[in-house]
Amino acid sequence: MTQSKTPFIVVLSLAMTMMLGPFSMDTYLPAFPVIGESLGISQQAVSLSVSVYVLALALGQLIGGALSDRFGRQRVLMSGLAIFALSSIVIGMADSLNTLLGGRAVQALGAGFTLVSVPALVRDRVAGRDAAKLFSMMGFIMVLAPGIAPSVGSAILALGSWHDIFFVLAVYAVLLVPLLVRVIFTGTGKVSRAKSPKMSLLARYKLVLSTKPALPFIVWQAASFSTLMMFITYASFIYQGHFGQSPSSFSMLFAANIVAMLIFNILNRVLLSRLPSLRILQLATGCQAVGILLLVMAAFMDWSLYAFLAAMMLTIGSIGAISPNIQACFLEFFPTSGGTAAALLGAAQFGVAGLLSALSAMLPHTLEAVILAMAACGSVAYLMLARSIIKGRAAVEAP
Repeated sequence: MTQSKTPFIVVLSLAMTMMLGPFSMDTYLPAFPVIGESLGISQQAVSLSVSVYVLALALGQLIGGALSDRFGRQRVLMSGLAIFALSSIVIGMADSLNTLLGGRAVQALGAGFTLVSVPALVRDRVAGRDAAKLFSMMGFIMVLAPGIAPSVGSAILALGSWHDIFFVLAVYAVLLVPLLVRVIFTGTGKVSRAKSPKMSLLARYKLVLSTKPALPFIVWQAASFSTLMMFITYASFIYQGHFGQSPSSFSMLFAANIVAMLIFNILNRVLLSRLPSLRILQLATGCQAVGILLLVMAAFMDWSLYAFLAAMMLTIGSIGAISPNIQACFLEFFPTSGGTAAALLGAAQFGVAGLLSALSAMLPHTLEAVILAMAACGSVAYLMLARSIIKGRAAVEAP
């Protein structure tokens, strides 16, 4: 099935499935004070559930990716949805911090199974530039998740209690089952994938890691996503703490970055008709490098809020074109091990970003320190950009 013949309902179904993990990461953020009060713990203790979730999400992808290559996408994906739904119900009935943390860890494992299955399903259908187009279309839908998740959580909280947020997430996972069965795994949505050789989980990862030309894309993705994660971690401090904006203004300023990602995503889909994925990836990473340079200047030269915002929109927005093209370029190397490859890419993305975000707590709480941390993350991606240009990696693109 080529991308041009991929029905929108297939794209929507895959995007909604892939969105489950990130969406459940942000939906309960507005309920932190209420959860802390309900369980008799501090908000800082509640925030541990975010770190636990991110790390378990990375682990879930590592396990689920190889299993999907061995036992099939449908079994792993459906198992992930079942694990996610059941653990969400457990969290909804939590009466202690340990239950909350344990439930979030198991929930993230299920989310990891679902998250990693989607890129593998895409790789089973299309390759090269067509894969980049499909990832870009999915990304257009997925990028809305961090923008709407807190608002959805706030609405549920206003109508009920914090427990209901997790019950709704469980319903979300359950509703995906009939949708995926009907759209993806039966009828015209079902496709056959290249036969995967029988080997152990460890052997599958050894195979992926031995494909040296593909490894720079893992580093590239982890570095670019870490820049985004660093911004998300400190967005409230930047706009409310440093620039003194109100909560309502902060929401608008944060949403501006989502809009920028959507714009880059649309541009990416247009350019994919004219340029190979790697070239667009190089251009988008170059835009991010310019944005980071402007952010450093803005932080140290005391630029106005709106000049700073423009630089941040360029830096964060470019990820809307960087991420889908990295996925397409990387998975092109693995026609029979797409699940394992996607798992390694996703685990590196979330694992490295989560770890660096946690370590950044040791930095001084200043705008300059935050921007330098973002620049440090981004600089690794820019090294990969320089390397790809020097090495002439356009050869990895499908004709």
